[in-house]
Amino acid sequence: MEKLACFACGGTFADTEGPVHAYMASSPGCWAAFGQVLAREYSDTTYFDVHRLSVDAYAVQHPGIPSKQTIGSVGVHLVRLCLFHEYSLSPERANDVMIKVSKNKGNFVWLEPPSALGEITVADVAMASSVEQHKTLVRAWAKGAWEAWSPHHSQVRQWIKVK
Repeated sequence: MEKLACFACGGTFADTEGPVHAYMASSPGCWAAFGQVLAREYSDTTYFDVHRLSVDAYAVQHPGIPSKQTIGSVGVHLVRLCLFHEYSLSPERANDVMIKVSKNKGNFVWLEPPSALGEITVADVAMASSVEQHKTLVRAWAKGAWEAWSPHHSQVRQWIKVK
């Protein structure tokens, strides 16, 4: 099967037809790979501590086009990545704070996506052959995705302070 780079994250996936997310813009192969990663994470509780990082990394690597929905989505996922990486919060605590911050997402503004969204993509995570490799890749994926958005870190921190 032919391979195709996802126009959003740059990962390489099977060139297939199929569904995609309503507003997190990706190629069908990329969306399918994310579905495989989520299925793995939902099927075994040993993955739970990195599951939210997978969701956040995928969301910010597939920001879509400016709309109320995409602005809120990218914003809340960047908030949670910030809480993980800069505040070292547990997954549960970071999620609790993100939920509080999301009550103000109507005040978020469009953040112009960086030209590069991180070196690791869902394609890398989908290829993991063990739980530990999966977790290591997800942590690196989330860190790289957060770092890619560094031009907007100060804005994300401001959103957290408003909570």
